[in-house]
Amino acid sequence: MGPRLLAVQHAAYAIEAKIIGDDRIPPLSETLEELRARPLRWVGAFDEGELLVGAIAWDETVDEVDIDRLVVDPGAHRRGVGRALVEEVMSRADGRRIVVSTGRDNTPARTLYERLGFVGLDEVEVIPGLWIANYAYDG
Repeated sequence: MGPRLLAVQHAAYAIEAKIIGDDRIPPLSETLEELRARPLRWVGAFDEGELLVGAIAWDETVDEVDIDRLVVDPGAHRRGVGRALVEEVMSRADGRRIVVSTGRDNTPARTLYERLGFVGLDEVEVIPGLWIANYAYDG
C-alpha cells in the first residue's frame, strides 16, 4: 500500500504546486521511507476496484487534531473524496479543535475547508515566497 500512497501523494502535491506556482512543498519530494517514518494516523479512500484514490493523515493530542495532509488522486478530483476524508477526521475529533494548513493560493483546498466550517486564522510565509493559510474548526 505504501508505494500507491506515495504515488497519490506525489500526484496530488504536483497539482497543488501548479496551482500555487511553487514546487517546494515538502511532501512532493518525500520518499517512501520518510513517509513511513512519520508518526501519523491515516484513513484511505478506495474506488470500487479497491484502488487507493485518496488519503488523509493527522496527529492528535487530547485537545487538538492536526490534519497533516490530504491527498486525492487527480483522476478522482471533483468526486467528493477529499470532503469525505476530512469529514471522517471531523467525526473522529470528538469535539476537539481541528487545525489544517494549505497553500495560500490553493483555492480548491481553501474552499473545501471553508465549506466544511473551518475558519481562516492567518497566512504565514514558511520559507521565502511560499505562503500557507492556517485554518481551524471548533465544531
